[in-house]
Amino acid sequence: MSVTISATAGPALKPLSLGILLKIAATVAFSVMYVLIRLAGDVPVGEVVFFRGFFALAPLFAFSFTTHGPRAIVLTSHPWLHLRRSIAGTAGMFLNFFAVTHLPLADVTAFSFVMPIFATVMAALLLGEKVGPHRAFAVVLGFGGVLLMVEPHSGFGAGTGSSIGAAAALSGALLSAFVVIFIRHMSATEKSEAIVFYFMVVCAAAGAVTMLWSFQALTWTQAGLLVLCGLMGGIGQICMTYSYRYAEPSLLAAFDYTAMIWAVALGYLFFAEVPERIVLAGAGVVIASGLYIVWRERRNNLPLVGGPVQMDIFPPTRNAPLRYAFRPPHEGEVDSASSSSISPPPK
Repeated sequence: MSVTISATAGPALKPLSLGILLKIAATVAFSVMYVLIRLAGDVPVGEVVFFRGFFALAPLFAFSFTTHGPRAIVLTSHPWLHLRRSIAGTAGMFLNFFAVTHLPLADVTAFSFVMPIFATVMAALLLGEKVGPHRAFAVVLGFGGVLLMVEPHSGFGAGTGSSIGAAAALSGALLSAFVVIFIRHMSATEKSEAIVFYFMVVCAAAGAVTMLWSFQALTWTQAGLLVLCGLMGGIGQICMTYSYRYAEPSLLAAFDYTAMIWAVALGYLFFAEVPERIVLAGAGVVIASGLYIVWRERRNNLPLVGGPVQMDIFPPTRNAPLRYAFRPPHEGEVDSASSSSISPPPK
């Protein structure tokens, strides 16, 4: 079964707008989540990951009462697939949260836009997907943009950025690309809610384990900020997942880049951060290459590498390929169950 929402049909305009608003709301939620992590101060990354995973379960369970019910969240026929996806996503979250504490918000967000480029390469290497000359050119161009963004953090330029933070952000984007591939293998049998649930459980468990040797007593203010961080992450993932039920991934992909607007604005407002011009230039190149990949895939009716999970609307059959691929992520966090072609990590 395939449900198509036409942008020209009168009744479809409202749900289409709702899909766009949900995607923008998701980017805002994830950006605010990063601000909360920074405001919490010097807290071990594992502790932050625990709060992010544990308290994100609250909005997930609350929202489940309006969909398939809480029982559907825990039902799965392939627990090992969830474990594989969750380990990769959790590792990416650790790296992204580490980067948040070492780089300006705009830089972290810019590096997250590299994920769809990595996903294109991974799909070619691991899934045997054909990458034509146009997409290959976009990938090369995108990596050129990465070099521009890395330059201030390389230790050789005039900037004072952290090279280890840049390496963590890029590694998180790479793991997010792997998550995209893993979710594609799970799409035929697993619901979005279950993928999010097990990801959050593994995140919370991994964070709790690290607290055995790096626990830090928190002030009430820090604890409150990290609880809000988890809630905002859960809300962001819900908004991200359900935005794709009202609009096509190729349309929503461009709105992932609004995250840069929020990152620049919030970074300046809360931390007086002003992005370096070369970072913004590199981000522009990466954004252009990502949008070109999306445009080519839409034009040629190819699967959207890194697109969101669409199990409920576009269920695959044995003889019919998936209409779209899947997204993880704002956080290496590639997100939840959905992994947009352009968005940042899971957070």
